[in-house]
Amino acid sequence: MSDLSEQKKFDDSQVGETLRRPQGASLEAWMNGRIARYSTRQYDWNALKFQADYDPKFRRAQMRYMGTGGTGVAADVNTVPSEHFTFSTMVIPAGHEGPPHLHIDVEEVFFVMRGKLKVVLTTAEGERYETVLTDRDLISVPPGVYREEINVGDEDALMCVMLGAKKPVTPTYPADHPLAKIKR
Repeated sequence: MSDLSEQKKFDDSQVGETLRRPQGASLEAWMNGRIARYSTRQYDWNALKFQADYDPKFRRAQMRYMGTGGTGVAADVNTVPSEHFTFSTMVIPAGHEGPPHLHIDVEEVFFVMRGKLKVVLTTAEGERYETVLTDRDLISVPPGVYREEINVGDEDALMCVMLGAKKPVTPTYPADHPLAKIKR
């Protein structure tokens, strides 16, 4: 292992409470609380039920892994706690859609794992852009841009949804690792 005395000591006062190691917790216990396994997840068809109640075409489900996302779910004890990042998967049945919405504070990333989604982006000034995403395509939508996702395929679409804040600081390497000596 690396010699930590040669490195700058990590100062956890720079991170939020959910990222700090709990007092007295072993590394194993701490890390086990930061794992979200597929086998312990369930799709939440109620997270956006108010939209489906308004119009059934908006029915879709979220499976949360990290944080609660932007759906309005206040808490989910079955997720990995998060400060500035959320990760979930979403199923959009064939012919269904996510209605136009925007986030004013974060970018939102959609990564299509399976299916065919038309993504429509609109600015406050009325500019409009459409594209179709298929398996393993990704789009990053900046804050302040309306986005809607429409399943134009014949099967359920499955996508990853990530919301995040500012770019992280570039990582450092253990002092005894060859990359630690390379200047960027």
